[in-house]
Amino acid sequence: MGYKKSEISQAQIIDAAIRVLARQGYARTSLLDIAREAGMSKGAVHYHYPTKEALLQVVLQSATDKVQEQTIAAWQTEATPFGSLRKSLETLWQVRAARTPEALVVADLLALSLTDESLRPQLAEFYEVAAAQIREYLESNLVALGLRPKIPMDVLPRLVIGLLDGLVMQAFVEPDALKPEQVVQAIETMAMGLFAPEPKQ
Repeated sequence: MGYKKSEISQAQIIDAAIRVLARQGYARTSLLDIAREAGMSKGAVHYHYPTKEALLQVVLQSATDKVQEQTIAAWQTEATPFGSLRKSLETLWQVRAARTPEALVVADLLALSLTDESLRPQLAEFYEVAAAQIREYLESNLVALGLRPKIPMDVLPRLVIGLLDGLVMQAFVEPDALKPEQVVQAIETMAMGLFAPEPKQ
């Protein structure tokens, strides 16, 4: 029973942390703020996460997991490889552009990491996981379409992420500047342009 209670407490803390970080930003958030949001004492939060940095690592993992769950769910609704690819790209964009708390937290941390080197290892890990997810989607779907990459497969997911996150930052500043369907079509076209048909045996 104690183990389950501990798990519930940690989930409450993580959810509260994401809400507060999205609302206030990392620099202005303390463990006390998160404790108040979670309806707990600071000591209870400190018991699970001694520092804000320790909690941040778990928050980023939670954000990654949520993006992955949504993308996989979208991927599995389509019957064809091309449909799965398009739906996955659409979901990756929507998750980032919808100003979800997770997207706001990551955007805030990216900006802060320009001057705060301590944030970079956690963000690097976040992007490692995201790149691995996108690589899996691309390999599964494009190989099924009989296509092979023109560039190293390790590079392609990074290009997709760079496009998505760069466009999302613009969307935060100019919400009406980009139409979702245009973004998805453009990324899809660029991604497809980096693949060529497999040579016939």
